[in-house]
Amino acid sequence: MGQAGSVELAPAKLTLRLRVTGLRDDGLHELDAEMTTVDLYDELTFSAGDGLTVLGHEIPDDGQPNLVRRALRLAGRRAHVTLNKRIPAGAGLGGGSADAAAALRWAGITHLALAAQLGSDVPFCVRGGRARVTGVGDVIEPLSFRPEVYTLLIPPIHVPTGEVYRMWDELASTRTPGPNDLEPAALAVCPELAEWRDRLGNATGETPVLAGSGSTWFVRGAFAKAGIVVHATRPTGR
Repeated sequence: MGQAGSVELAPAKLTLRLRVTGLRDDGLHELDAEMTTVDLYDELTFSAGDGLTVLGHEIPDDGQPNLVRRALRLAGRRAHVTLNKRIPAGAGLGGGSADAAAALRWAGITHLALAAQLGSDVPFCVRGGRARVTGVGDVIEPLSFRPEVYTLLIPPIHVPTGEVYRMWDELASTRTPGPNDLEPAALAVCPELAEWRDRLGNATGETPVLAGSGSTWFVRGAFAKAGIVVHATRPTGR
């Protein structure tokens, strides 16, 4: 269990493949996805007290308690957390979920059903590594580590995940030929994403894939001049 003064790293998650397989009666979407943690990290420092200080990228105020504070409350722990935010919000890289998972790990909580109460990406972020993720994000099937290099282009755009899923429903749940079912819905919600997709495609000669609900686009391989090169990490689950 974490102590005051300790540091937890919160690696971003990259969704390599995503199929929306169903819609539950409670409004949650069921998925079949492949995810991997990557070496783009937030850093959380826990100290005595009760509060949150955010450095780096801003976190949008949606009127709800921050996920880190919610995670600590769920775990029954108190701490002042200094969050060095390197993963942009709304980029489809699971930054908020990664932060919540780091807080749970610090508190000694690794139970996936408990993590799922905070959001569909939190269970995977608690486990980390590379995995097939199904259900509403609560079923994690670990996969073997596979060293890969990806180039990410992260536009200065915040894409609301809920709006993307609502648009996916409106588009008659059309499945795409590409690896991410949510791409057409995200482009309908934020048409300006297409410009950034084309920038990365033109710079690399590859076909970019949207990360989750966006806004990040990625291609496999190292193209350092085109964006941010991120290497897949070894499993971080405990």
